[in-house]
Amino acid sequence: MLAFIALSLPVTAVLLNLLICVNGQLHPAEPAHYQATPALRVQAEIMDGWRQERLDALPRLMRKYDVDAWLMGQREHAEDTVWWSIKPATAFAAHRRTVVLFHINASLPNPLMWVDNTGDVWPALRETLAELAPRRIAVNVDRDIAFAGGMHVGELAVLQEELGERWKRHFVNVPMLAVDFVSRRVPSQIEHFRKMQETVWAMLEEAFSARVVVPGVTTTDDLEWWFREKMEAQNVSTWNQPRVKVLDALSFPGWSGSGSRVHEGDVLHVDFGISAMGMHTDTQHLGYVLRASEGERNVPAGLVAGMHKANRMQEIVLDEMHVGRTGNEVLAACNKRMKEEEIEGQVYSHPISDFAHSPGATIGFTNLPEYVPVYGELPLLPDTYYSIELFARHFVPERNESLRFMLEENVYWVSETERWQFIRGRQERYHLVDIRNNDRTVDDDSEGFRAQWP
Repeated sequence: MLAFIALSLPVTAVLLNLLICVNGQLHPAEPAHYQATPALRVQAEIMDGWRQERLDALPRLMRKYDVDAWLMGQREHAEDTVWWSIKPATAFAAHRRTVVLFHINASLPNPLMWVDNTGDVWPALRETLAELAPRRIAVNVDRDIAFAGGMHVGELAVLQEELGERWKRHFVNVPMLAVDFVSRRVPSQIEHFRKMQETVWAMLEEAFSARVVVPGVTTTDDLEWWFREKMEAQNVSTWNQPRVKVLDALSFPGWSGSGSRVHEGDVLHVDFGISAMGMHTDTQHLGYVLRASEGERNVPAGLVAGMHKANRMQEIVLDEMHVGRTGNEVLAACNKRMKEEEIEGQVYSHPISDFAHSPGATIGFTNLPEYVPVYGELPLLPDTYYSIELFARHFVPERNESLRFMLEENVYWVSETERWQFIRGRQERYHLVDIRNNDRTVDDDSEGFRAQWP
């Protein structure tokens, strides 16, 4: 199929398709299966194990950033942003006033924590600080990075008043400490994250099929509600409500669906993410509604070429994502190579961890295609996950219009190879709605079967 397309496209497209043939073929060969999450008690045990592993590594991280103590104060319903990364799995909020102190003294429990609504915490904290004698005390007061700026202004005022000048002068703002801690993944998380991603693919393959879509009847709103109901049935939640569009020349990344009725010949796009076990996915895929009433059996060549151009952009981004580079350096390198290869498009990729839009080096924004202040100046870190989000713009002769082919896939850092790898491959073929074959992209057992997630 690629060879046929290449004969009808300009020379640059021929080269593009050759590159896809060499580096591509990452679309999973088998249909996805829904993966059941573990029992809640088992989930909590697993998540607390991840948490402890990350906390055990924190003193080393603090030394990396020349920090002797990390002090957080919060109240119920006014938690520090980092709280959600350090809390036990079954904790839903901070209690009363919760003061947390991380330190680098191996002879004391770490962290030290006080829960108080009487004021007794302050003399205990002063006594502890006197024993530890920290030279630099990190507090989360950064003005630009949310994950390093989670201390509420009232809590900071109380800390300064209660600890006095003796300790206030040791306060430092070290945003990379919070960024590094929150974004880092531990090795055993990937097994469960990969299962989450397979569930996402199972939803996509089912949603963009004749089992769900009835051309001329189904609307994009119907599909959005289908995704919500399916997530509920799979015992996962969402941080990113599903947004389904019928693509046209004006379609651009955004926060809403198109509110359209779906017809034969339409290109469908969805952007959504699921949440489970403290982790989040972020995915965008494309579907195509075959003109079955006219006998169409294949996706038009122009649409195929547009997706493959976006696939090539994915490869460029991963090639340029060197640990230690800033997000803006990666973005500039990607833009340069896209220009050299005559690819029109835009990159806007981001880390994904305890938070779906996670701390770390941001590689472009939809409204900032060349330079991102603050987040774009942060370095890429190892042992993290990223969401490779982008679009390629491509003229589709069969439609006589240019479309933005928006794709998004999650990747993780493989320490053994020091390279990024897709969690579950990437989309290289459209999910097809073919009313002549309503099982084309769906498991026969998708109505009731769930593969066991050990």
